Amino acid sequence: MTTVSRRTLLKSAAIGALGLSASTLPFRAKAADKLTIGLIYVGPRDDFGWNQAHAVGAQALRSIPGVTVVEEENVPETDAVSKTMESMIELDGASLLFPTSFGYFDPFMIEAAKKYPDVEFRHPTSLWDPKKHPMNLGGYFCYLDQGHYVNGIAAGLSTKTNKIGYIAAKPIALVLRNVNAFTTGVRKVNPNAEVRLIITGEWSLPVREAEAANALADAGCDVIACHVDSPKVIVETAEKRGVMSCGHNADQSSLAPKGFITGAELKWGTVYTAYANLLTKGEKLPNENYGGYDRDMVASTAFGPGASEPARAAALAAIEELKAGKPYFIGPIKSNTGKLISEQTIELYDPSLWGTDYLIEGVIGSIT
Repeated sequence: MTTVSRRTLLKSAAIGALGLSASTLPFRAKAADKLTIGLIYVGPRDDFGWNQAHAVGAQALRSIPGVTVVEEENVPETDAVSKTMESMIELDGASLLFPTSFGYFDPFMIEAAKKYPDVEFRHPTSLWDPKKHPMNLGGYFCYLDQGHYVNGIAAGLSTKTNKIGYIAAKPIALVLRNVNAFTTGVRKVNPNAEVRLIITGEWSLPVREAEAANALADAGCDVIACHVDSPKVIVETAEKRGVMSCGHNADQSSLAPKGFITGAELKWGTVYTAYANLLTKGEKLPNENYGGYDRDMVASTAFGPGASEPARAAALAAIEELKAGKPYFIGPIKSNTGKLISEQTIELYDPSLWGTDYLIEGVIGSIT
């Protein structure tokens, strides 16, 4: 398999040199034994976070004969992504695209899917709606809240101060469910522990993230977890302060050789290789594809020095329970303001998780 990286600007120039507009270039159908797949990242591929997780998944495609991967990094959530998709299709002959950032979907991927009905487009969220979106478009998602639950169990059995910090980007459902899952894990094994939450307001604010990590350390937190695009600054700051850390999205263990506990990793490679194999066989791709540990779409980073022996044992046991489908949001469930959220247990893939708009009991913080 070959991997190709290049800038859209150069490719646009090449289109112009041919004397053709992009819309007049014919789409080239691929033989079943030859497949080109494009991946587009909003940031650098080596960010120790969201983008790196996708890039690691792309590497898994290299094991499939006849597959070529084209990649573009640092593509803004503007019409720049439309140009990148267009060039991957028109010049590289891509028949499957994974534009991996949230803001790429609407309107850019929707418009591209309508323009190129013979190309498959898949986005790493649940935004696709069969009632209004093209059928060559779809979504896939790794339920990383399961990984954060495991992180919480490990953190709860590794803390000595019973004060644990959590730094979150935005108070949206996807983030809040990870905060709640982490807190549930902490409180399951250590009811005396508290989780102190700081929300930065953006996916990537390195200065603010460092300030938040320092503030939590100053408050006595001896473990810090997070949900931001790249945990690099948070994990490094925690390590400098002698504070343990839990990872998010990708493997950050090398950034904290003394205090790393474990991390919740997205296994996009499971999706990418499955889709490539389906297309090489001439089979249809699913429009929706979601899973956690049970479908090998979530993994835990190898334990670091910060993880106590009880933490390791309990975390491994929790993973096995998740693989067996055992839920962890056990009813009755209350918010940290005392509101009853649910009398019943919330199953691992309950649709209500996508509407999470509360912080669970045990979190010290607010979403406002």
